[in-house]
Amino acid sequence: MKKYIFTIIVSLMLIGTMPGKIFAEEAENTISLAEEAKSAILLEQSTGKILFEKNAHEKLPPASLTKVMTLLLVMEELDKGTLTLDEIVRVSERAASMGGSQVFLAPGEEISVEDLLKSIAIASGNDASVAIAERISGSEEAFVKRMNEKAKELGLKNTTFKNSSGLPAKDHFSSAYDLAIMSKELLKYESITNYTSIYEDYLRKGQDNEFWLVNTNKLVRFYDGVDGIKTGYTREAKYGLAATAKKADMRIIAVVMGADTVKKRNSMVSQMLDYSFNHFDTHRLFEKQEIVTKIDVLQSEEEEIKVITETPISVLHKKGEALDDIHTEINMQESLTLPIEKGEQIGSLIVRRGKDEISVHPLTVERDIHKASYLNLVKRSFKKMLKIK
Repeated sequence: MKKYIFTIIVSLMLIGTMPGKIFAEEAENTISLAEEAKSAILLEQSTGKILFEKNAHEKLPPASLTKVMTLLLVMEELDKGTLTLDEIVRVSERAASMGGSQVFLAPGEEISVEDLLKSIAIASGNDASVAIAERISGSEEAFVKRMNEKAKELGLKNTTFKNSSGLPAKDHFSSAYDLAIMSKELLKYESITNYTSIYEDYLRKGQDNEFWLVNTNKLVRFYDGVDGIKTGYTREAKYGLAATAKKADMRIIAVVMGADTVKKRNSMVSQMLDYSFNHFDTHRLFEKQEIVTKIDVLQSEEEEIKVITETPISVLHKKGEALDDIHTEINMQESLTLPIEKGEQIGSLIVRRGKDEISVHPLTVERDIHKASYLNLVKRSFKKMLKIK
C-alpha cells in the first residue's frame, strides 16, 4: 500500500503577538513555583507540553501517588470489558490486612468493582488497591509486574513499583514527570473523573457497617475545576499530589512531591494551576474520534476506511498569541496488514508551527477492519470495471 502524506492547513484567525518560545525553559527562568517542594511539574494534558518543571526526573518515594498507575490498569480492564463495575469481588485476608490508609474491608467481604474504584480514588484505600489487584492479576505480585510493564511501555525511566498501594518499600520510586505521564494516560479514560472528583460518598450505605468516604484531595472541593487525581503521604515521601483541573478545553496536570505539610502542598498546586490558566490557552483542532481522512485498503471488507483521532488534538499557546501558521500533516503507515483491530494505530497526525514539529498524535480506525471474502472482492472488481457506484 502506498504511503499517504498530505497537509491540512488550519487557519485559526487569532489576533496577538508573533509566536515565541514558551513552556518549561522560559517558565523556570521567569516564575517562582513549587519553591518548597522537592520536585514538581506542570503539564497540559492534550498536547503533553510542559509548562514548568523542578527536579522533575528525580527519583522519589511516591507514596499513594502509586495508585495513579493502579487506577490506570483498572480503567484499561474496564475499557476492554474484562472487568465490569457491577462485578462482585471477594476480599482476601491479605487485602484486608493492609495498613495505612484503608476503608476497613473485612476478610471474605464481597464488594463491587465500582465501590473498590471509589475506595481507591476517593479515600486512597490500600486494602481496596490490593483487592482489585488480586482480582485483575490473581495476586498483587503479578499485578505489580503489569504496573512495571506499563511504566516501561509509557517510556518512564525513573519508576519502579514494588506494590499497588504505595506503602513504603525498598526500591519503590517514581518521579514528578513519570507521574504526570501516568496521569495523562489515565485521563484518556474520561470517566475516571466521575470518581476522582467525588468529595464524599459512602460504602455500604444504610448498613450497620456503613463507611464514610471523604476525598483526600481537598482541592476537589476548594479549587474550581479540579476533578482529580490522587494524593500521597508517608513519613519518608512527605506530602505529594497529582492534581488535574479543566477549564474550557484546557486540562492541566500538576504534580508536587515532597511538601512538608498538606497546606503547603495544596497552596503550591493551586499556584501552579493559577499560573497555567492565567497565561495559557488551547485551541482545539480535532475532537476525540473525529474523522480526519478516509483511505482504501486492498482486500479490506470495507471499500473505504475511516481514519480517526484517538484523543482530542489541540494547540497550546500563550494567551493573545497568533496561531495563523499552524498546520497539520497526516502520515499513514506504508503497509497495513488485515485484520486491523479497533483502536490500532495506523498512522500519525503531525501538528506543525511553520516548519517546526510541535506534537505528534496517533491515528486509528473506528471499528475492526476484516479481510473481504473472495465473492465481495469479485463484486467490487466488477463494479470498478463497469464504473458502477
